Amino acid sequence: MMLPRMGSVLTSERSQAERVDATVPVEVSVVIPCLNEANSLASCVDKAVQAFRAAGLFGEVVVADNGSTDGSIQIAEEHGARVVRVPERGYGSALQAGIAAARGPLIVMGDADDSYDFIDVPRFVEKLREGYDLVMGNRFRGEIKPGAMPPSHKYFGNPVLTALLNMFFSARIGDSYCGMRGFTRSLYDRLDVRSAGMEFALEMIIKAAQIGARITEIPIILWPDKRGRPPHLRSFRDGWRSLRFMLMYAPNWLFFFPGAALSTFGLFLVLWLLPGPRQISPRVTLDLHTMIFGVIFTLLGAQILSIGAFAKVFCYAERFDRRSVSLRRILRRVTLESGLLLGGALFLTGFAGCAWVTWKWAVGGFGPLHQVRQVLFWSMWLFLGLETIFGSFFLSMLGISRGTFMGDYEQR
Repeated sequence: MMLPRMGSVLTSERSQAERVDATVPVEVSVVIPCLNEANSLASCVDKAVQAFRAAGLFGEVVVADNGSTDGSIQIAEEHGARVVRVPERGYGSALQAGIAAARGPLIVMGDADDSYDFIDVPRFVEKLREGYDLVMGNRFRGEIKPGAMPPSHKYFGNPVLTALLNMFFSARIGDSYCGMRGFTRSLYDRLDVRSAGMEFALEMIIKAAQIGARITEIPIILWPDKRGRPPHLRSFRDGWRSLRFMLMYAPNWLFFFPGAALSTFGLFLVLWLLPGPRQISPRVTLDLHTMIFGVIFTLLGAQILSIGAFAKVFCYAERFDRRSVSLRRILRRVTLESGLLLGGALFLTGFAGCAWVTWKWAVGGFGPLHQVRQVLFWSMWLFLGLETIFGSFFLSMLGISRGTFMGDYEQR
């Protein structure tokens, strides 16, 4: 078989269905999502082709078109790209289809607005060949040209979201929303990225960090886009979507830490005020009303912790959370029966305490009840016991439906 010379772009003048010869090996695929980018698309494709030839790469350019009506498809084909039509709208949908159609074991993705320089493709390939799984572009370590990024994104949005991403998932990157990045096909197949929208960029990083993929960054330049139309992004809406998405993948931060803090604070108030009122200052005394809030905080925190446990099992069952070692260890030791025993013990303790207070009240002829503190204290444990019992049943139901819960691990 005759192979093309080094640096060839694997296209031909034939029809689109026959455009790429499946027998020709591709080293790198450049995937470009597109929606009405006629003003800038040709430049992007041409730069990628030029990069292939300059670096001696066997490469292809795949344009994932999301329904363009401005001639972008024709422009892409005329400049040597292979076009994949994607009827389902969304940045993530376009990239998923483009990556699925790509034939190279190394993939570099970038936007079609010419804000990223596709001449840099060989730099990403070089890092991937060194053994990295994901190579992120970093605009802050490189250069952001005047007018290329709004100040709200440059000084607030991107740094804050990147800091949260690193705190939640230990990603250790400096530019979470850089649209130009390279990765291996083998990594992408392991990640099972599902987001149809702009969250695609975050989901890839989150899942890569969760499985311990080798991630690095290279400095790149961000240029003012040449799309000639308003951008698809909406700052505040998309910023909230990003934060919401990260929290959904971080049940520890969303549920466990707030729930544990609330329960601990509430339990402290209850135990502190159980003996009697506490005088903070000559004018401030904490009494029964504060103790009631302590009981509420404790029960609310316990409820949040329960929801966190449900979310944790669900995330593992749906493969959202790849760091499952600690969860498996817990599930080997925690069974429905152990949850029922704990809940039953708490319930019986609270019930016995409430019965004791009720008996003393009855002995006194059901007059004024002076043991309100004891009622609050023992009722709290009774309610916690009931919550633990029903929460244990629900956890077990989650596990049975997914085939991943508790005792199943002992059989594997």
